[in-house]
Amino acid sequence: MKAETAAISRTPAMPKRSGAWKATLVLIPLVTAGLLFWLRQVEVQRLKNRELSAYGTVPPFELVNQEAQPFGSAQLAGKIWIADFIFTTCPGPCPIISTRMSELERPLEKSDVQLVSFSVDPETDTPEVLHAYAEKLKAQPARWDFLTGSKTQIYNLIEKGFHLTAIEHGGDEGQLLHDVRLVLVDRHNQIRGYYNALESDAITKLLADTNHLLREQPK
Repeated sequence: MKAETAAISRTPAMPKRSGAWKATLVLIPLVTAGLLFWLRQVEVQRLKNRELSAYGTVPPFELVNQEAQPFGSAQLAGKIWIADFIFTTCPGPCPIISTRMSELERPLEKSDVQLVSFSVDPETDTPEVLHAYAEKLKAQPARWDFLTGSKTQIYNLIEKGFHLTAIEHGGDEGQLLHDVRLVLVDRHNQIRGYYNALESDAITKLLADTNHLLREQPK
């Protein structure tokens, strides 16, 4: 009888231990994410004063964004902006590229830096398709635009404006190939940096250079 009473009295302690363990499992990824964010900011500060080169001027353009509204040079005038090149049905690097772009939103939220994603498959990526893609990424509508339009205009802009590559049937099996670099553009439409989105330190370097431009070219 005494043994049964002792067993009953110890039972309520189990949910407390279980609850503490669940809380720990929740906190570990949050603490890890916070630590990684802090380490990135430290590295950004270390790199922020490095000199930036200029790689040419992005020519004027006008396309259509995910809200089916005209968007181009007029909307980007006087802004620092970051471009990438993706398509929504991409089986390869595009999800990584878009994830890297999304990592820029929080550190740049107090700035006027604009994010711009150009579809290299504009016939498939209509405004409606791009809108759904943006929602999936939880993209901030006022900060991140996804552009579609004339394939000829987009490919000319990529190749002659950004000096990058997009080939409609360039793969071994005829698949679409395109550059995986992010591009930093200053307030005068000058290209100031290229960053391979597949490299682990790409976003750190890009943030450092963007902060450099924000100081060099304040609003």
